[in-house]
Amino acid sequence: MGELAPPFFHRDACLVAVDLLGCTIRHKVQGEWLCALIIETEAYYAQDRGSHASLGYTKSRRSLFAPPGTIYMYYARGGDSFNLSCGGPGDAVLIKSAVPWDNSPGALERMHALNPSASGKRRPDHALCSGQTLLCRALDLKVPALDGLTLGLPHFQIVQGNYSPSAIVQTTRLGIPGGRHEELWQRFVVKELAARATKNPLTMRGSAEGKTFMTLAPDGAPRWERTVHGL
Repeated sequence: MGELAPPFFHRDACLVAVDLLGCTIRHKVQGEWLCALIIETEAYYAQDRGSHASLGYTKSRRSLFAPPGTIYMYYARGGDSFNLSCGGPGDAVLIKSAVPWDNSPGALERMHALNPSASGKRRPDHALCSGQTLLCRALDLKVPALDGLTLGLPHFQIVQGNYSPSAIVQTTRLGIPGGRHEELWQRFVVKELAARATKNPLTMRGSAEGKTFMTLAPDGAPRWERTVHGL
């Protein structure tokens, strides 16, 4: 199991987004590691109108323009959202969703306590991290605590373990307003765990291979003509 270091992120954002699938986020909370396997990511570029960086440099966005491997966190829909800067200034990858992975019973219970449903009921284990704000809640990732820090922390890690996706789905990103490059195929999902993603690209209305998504081999390069590079 190898911990990712900043050089891993000194590459194109789409390549980083693909290679993060199957890695594990680990956050040490009160002496216990809370862990989740990354199953969904989205890539953003400085010139991409769906990116915060396209709105320009501000104090709250400075982490986006920091060296690769810097954590950029912001508030989305009333919750925290976790990103990492990549190869070009303003380029980043959003960690969109995950599944609990290799947790002790105590760690899993802590994740449930951190992230109950809106009614206060216990979520199914597989749904604890199915969305960017749910992921941050379940792992106790907070904007004030992590924004601007660089990987290599004693209490926070992203590691490559023994899980490798058998196939990866490439599709369009979620929640991008019209006219802000909503058509770009810069969302990546572990195919065998697509039902645990924010939205399953295989079962969304009108979904069809080659039309709304494509399947990549685990080591296959993203289809650049469907990303910001094709503009």
